[in-house]
Amino acid sequence: MFKVLVADAISEVGLQPLLEMESAEVIQKKVNDAEVDLDQIDAILVRSATKVTEELLEKMPQLKIIARAGVGVDNIDVPAATKRGVIVVNAPDGNTISTAEHTFAMMASLMRNIPQAYQSVRNLEWKRNAFIGTELHGKTLGIIGLGRIGSEIAKRAKVFGMDVAVFDPFLTKDRAANLGVKSCTLDEVLQQADIITVHTPLTPQTKGLINEEAIRKTKKGVYLLNCARGGIIDEQALASAIGSGHVAGAALDVFVTEPPGEHPLFKFDNVIFTPHLGASTKEAQLNVATQVAKEVRTFFEGKPVSNSINLPAMSKDIYEKIHPFHSLAKQIGSIVSQSQKDVILELTVTYSGSVTNLETNYLTKALLSGFFKNRIDVNVNEVNALVIAKERGMTVGEKVSTNSFGYDNCIEVKAKGEDFEFIVRGTYVDHYGSRIVFLNGFNIDLVPEGNLLYIQHIDRPGVIGRVGNILGEKGINIATMQVGRKNAGGDAIMVLTFDKPLDDESFTLLSQQDDIISINRILL
Repeated sequence: MFKVLVADAISEVGLQPLLEMESAEVIQKKVNDAEVDLDQIDAILVRSATKVTEELLEKMPQLKIIARAGVGVDNIDVPAATKRGVIVVNAPDGNTISTAEHTFAMMASLMRNIPQAYQSVRNLEWKRNAFIGTELHGKTLGIIGLGRIGSEIAKRAKVFGMDVAVFDPFLTKDRAANLGVKSCTLDEVLQQADIITVHTPLTPQTKGLINEEAIRKTKKGVYLLNCARGGIIDEQALASAIGSGHVAGAALDVFVTEPPGEHPLFKFDNVIFTPHLGASTKEAQLNVATQVAKEVRTFFEGKPVSNSINLPAMSKDIYEKIHPFHSLAKQIGSIVSQSQKDVILELTVTYSGSVTNLETNYLTKALLSGFFKNRIDVNVNEVNALVIAKERGMTVGEKVSTNSFGYDNCIEVKAKGEDFEFIVRGTYVDHYGSRIVFLNGFNIDLVPEGNLLYIQHIDRPGVIGRVGNILGEKGINIATMQVGRKNAGGDAIMVLTFDKPLDDESFTLLSQQDDIISINRILL
């Protein structure tokens, strides 16, 4: 008999998949209830109130799966769970429609001045001419991030007669055509759109994505929306643009700090707000509860779960053997993703040496999860990585080779786009850790961690010196530097590491230097 602890308030309707199981006992009590034998619990279901800490996990030696009825897992110590072989699942799809509808409602309300008009009528006013709005029909909607939520918004926008311009690094031509949207660069979306809505995860790359510089590129009179994550739109820059009249209005469901307290945007009548209500519908709350209840039941039935966000359960011995290569694979995937901004149509992973004795298919999925991390608006893991790749129109292949390039083990990934190919190789060395040994035609010896800067340049005297001088003048310490070249005066690379991320000003200055072909920040 499996014992399931439902530690937070979840309706019995949502729990039906588990309540209908003859082999499961569902206990609806708090974790600190004296009647609960924590050491006998096989699964725990939580919302956001219960904190699943390492201390709690130590009291639950039989625990096999943690289910979060929602998207965020900030209240769960995922590394501690992973270390114990406990699967953590969430419900990433349950609030897709809810958030898409809320975004569209915010957009319509913003364009038609509905909140302002409502308050005016409540004040016993009847000022029809004061609230003349703007139609959505015929306008260009710019969507930044075309994941599940972004796609649903695009579908609704098309029904409203809007043109849709999209920036998403993983949007293929076929998928854009199927959705009836126009694939654009970020600058093109900024320049063309009448209304812009953001739907990306909040990462170091997307934090402040819509900043002062980006807003300057938009049309005068543009409208901006953020119903994704606070911080994607720079709130101070937005306030300045609203004040100057460049931005005609904005709608926010999220803030950097929640609740926001006193805020510079609150003084503007043409900015509307809601208190993070994107997922707050009866249907969404029921959906996420039902989804995780089904996941736990699926797990108990011995079938693979769909929304695990960490490692699948495995024995301690197997975990210890595969874990170093799991980390290396994710690092390689992340390096490829951050080094190539163009659409990648095909990824081929080749294994050689001792790593071929392990479950390489699992490592390929780990590599894909590293590739997609921080680039799309869903959690990608070893369970759903291939599905996500297929949704994005990417072909994934796996090979085994006898050529390990002189190493005990080697993982190589070859990424192909419409007119380019990019190759990375890595190896794991006992007692030394992961190493990147080949980067797009150059042999190197790089520890894949921390804040990296990958520079492709022409091999000419003074290039490396200029880079060092610029960083020195900015007070930036170079922790390590790897250099390589193919031949004298030909293509060359530098890979630098820093103690902290390189700032935007220094990055821009370096990118403007003569003989530098390309430059990419990589965070591992």
